Amino acid sequence: MSSNSGIQIPSRLPLLCTDDGVLLPGSTMRISVDTARNMQLVKSRLLKGTSLKSTIIGVIPNTRDPVHDSDELPSLHSIGTAGLAVQVVGSNWPKPHYTLLITGLCRFRVTQLLRERPFPVAEVEQLDKLEQYTEGDQADGELGELSLRFHQAAVQLVGMLDMSVPVVAKLRRLLDSLPRETLPDVLASMIRTSNKEKLQVLDAVDLEERFKKALPLLTRQIEGLKLLQKTRKRRPDDDKRVLAIRKGGVFPGRQFSLDEEAEDEDGDDTAMLEKKVKAAAMPEAALRVCLKELKRLKKMPQSMPEHALTRNYLEMMVELPWSKSTTDCLDIRAARVLLDNDHYAMEKLKRRVLEYLAVRQLKSTLKGPILCFVGPPGVGKTSVGRSIARTLGREFHRIALGGVCDHSDIRGHRRTYVGSMPGRIINGLKTAGVNNPIFLLDEVLDPEQNHSFTDHYLNVPFDLSQVLFIATANTTATIPPALLDRMEVLQVPGYTQEEKVEIAHRHLIPHQLEQHGLTPQQLQIPQDTTKDIISKYTREAGVRSLERKIGAICRAVAVKVAEGHKVSRAESPTEQHADQNTENKEEDSGIASPPEMPIVIDHIALKDILGPPVFEMEVSERLTLPGVAIGLAWTPMGGEIMFVEASRMEGEGQLTLTGQLGDVMKESAHLAISWLRSNAKTYLLTNGSADPLEGTDIHLHFPAGAVTKDGPSAGVTIVTCLASLLSGRLVRSDVAMTGEITLRGLVLPVGGIKDKVLAAHRANLKRVIVPKRNEKDLEEIPAHVRADLDFVFASTLDEVLKAAFDGGFPAAVSHAQVVSKL
Repeated sequence: MSSNSGIQIPSRLPLLCTDDGVLLPGSTMRISVDTARNMQLVKSRLLKGTSLKSTIIGVIPNTRDPVHDSDELPSLHSIGTAGLAVQVVGSNWPKPHYTLLITGLCRFRVTQLLRERPFPVAEVEQLDKLEQYTEGDQADGELGELSLRFHQAAVQLVGMLDMSVPVVAKLRRLLDSLPRETLPDVLASMIRTSNKEKLQVLDAVDLEERFKKALPLLTRQIEGLKLLQKTRKRRPDDDKRVLAIRKGGVFPGRQFSLDEEAEDEDGDDTAMLEKKVKAAAMPEAALRVCLKELKRLKKMPQSMPEHALTRNYLEMMVELPWSKSTTDCLDIRAARVLLDNDHYAMEKLKRRVLEYLAVRQLKSTLKGPILCFVGPPGVGKTSVGRSIARTLGREFHRIALGGVCDHSDIRGHRRTYVGSMPGRIINGLKTAGVNNPIFLLDEVLDPEQNHSFTDHYLNVPFDLSQVLFIATANTTATIPPALLDRMEVLQVPGYTQEEKVEIAHRHLIPHQLEQHGLTPQQLQIPQDTTKDIISKYTREAGVRSLERKIGAICRAVAVKVAEGHKVSRAESPTEQHADQNTENKEEDSGIASPPEMPIVIDHIALKDILGPPVFEMEVSERLTLPGVAIGLAWTPMGGEIMFVEASRMEGEGQLTLTGQLGDVMKESAHLAISWLRSNAKTYLLTNGSADPLEGTDIHLHFPAGAVTKDGPSAGVTIVTCLASLLSGRLVRSDVAMTGEITLRGLVLPVGGIKDKVLAAHRANLKRVIVPKRNEKDLEEIPAHVRADLDFVFASTLDEVLKAAFDGGFPAAVSHAQVVSKL
């Protein structure tokens, strides 16, 4: 650069410290900016500047290890390169940063650091003020000889490359037009050199020294190319592959790499990936897509963002189990034994699994069904899915659908989006490693379409017809009808008390003992204690709360056992005699050291550990006044008993309803009032007037007012409650009922009969009134529960009232029932 015509840089420059490499004069490089100081420099200087002077900054190579970088400004390298910011590109992904395109102008020396924050500014001295060579100067002296040798070596290097490549031809022309003193910087930035070697060239302020530093690097590159040409087999594209051009081509201010080893490594990886694609045994359509993407990958530079995306896509494709599957274990007898050992009760679920095994024996190409287990929480829907996987000998994968709010989580994202990834089903297949696992959708699919399931990320069909999908839900009300229609729904009802006792002693207690480091010789829980836990401390259809209570007992016993071990190790017999009085005091206070084994949990110990009973059977106490009846309700948590209370007062014949009732239940209450008013004379409810509500207000209340209630099944309970209030007679304290009513006094069938009957059995009720048309539903109820209860099947409200009151509910006039002939 001439001192006369060369550019003059400002005497004060903002400094950009970079770890990306070494910027040499005459070259251009991209620098990523993400540190606080550098970001502030870009915002304050480059983005807000309006003159050419504001785009000139000083680039200082950071010689300190960036891993151990801190907020403090590192010690600055004394020599830097003044650069012109040609382009500034900002991005917020994966974090806020800028990418600068900077062209090196000349060297400078830092003479004084003026400030460090918000970005460093220094007083600088320009160094590259060189005199132009004349023809005579170039021929004389050592410097002229060095420049000639360097130019000849550069021409030799370019001559070894393919001149048909446009960037190579352009570089050859530049060698003749560039001033000789600029060649060391330009060539050193192009050939394969380390940052340390480039730093040595940068520090060579003297031109003669600079030629001496750069000439060995150029010679080394030439020798490497010669050796490469001798060892490699000649192919038509050899010369093109020798030159690995970086994105953007080659001209002064741009870089290219002659890193053949890196190119070979990438080629080997691509070849290995191609072998994996061909060995994956994928369908023809998927294979065509992969080969097309491989062809694009080979032509794509590594610096392109799409290179990594395409490579990740191909690696995902080859890792999928296109043809790998497990062999099903179709031994029905062994499957029945395994299912019985893992789960008590659940006969309907076990029967369905055995049916699937039997059909698989007869037809090996059976499509995998989609089973949906619907039942209250804690009844074992998820665990039975694991047992089915063990029974079939298949891999098991659980997909938790909680929090999934977008179909892309299931079907994947399209690859056009940033951060795209496959969906949970394809990821699950990759994790399972086979194409016929059991998927548990805990909490979307069509069996007729599973043979060609298309994930948005893969964009090729994958056969899911051999996958056995099991979905779980607490209720079918929240499942879209289109999805519900495609699944085989299996109802999983709640457990009876006897079933819970068996489950506790077969599975829960041994599991909790193992989890807490206890043995049966240290802790014993009798069946009577287990029944107390079930009836007084839990009220659920499943066994989750029961297992937690057993865990609390195990923790309390673990404390006693640990304290006993500590005392027995710490005390000697002599010390025990010396502290006899203290020991007696401890015995008087109920502390045993060490405790006698095994520790048996009785009702007293149960109360000490779990506290007073949470649930009391208060049925008889609440039915001491007229106007109270017990109904049966179904909830997603299982069946529940529900009290209905009514009171009367002087008024204008108005009906008040409280207890967070839905519209259907409010209508049932109005139906009940209308039926009673129309039949008041029949059942002697008039009390001297034609209308039992004349001069009277009725208040109907459903306790647990914070819980929303709705549904038609409370109709018979409301009628019974109001009949008790108006007649002044008490409803039997051991009766519960359910059923929908009509204005003519008919009792219509309702759902959830099994859960409701189990709730009545848990509450120690003896008689259950159900609609006549629900008699068929009692077949699902365990035999011992049916034996404990007296079922009354009612088709009219007259039959309900007769069964709900002691001695019946006589009518003044008996009407013959009219049978419809329609």
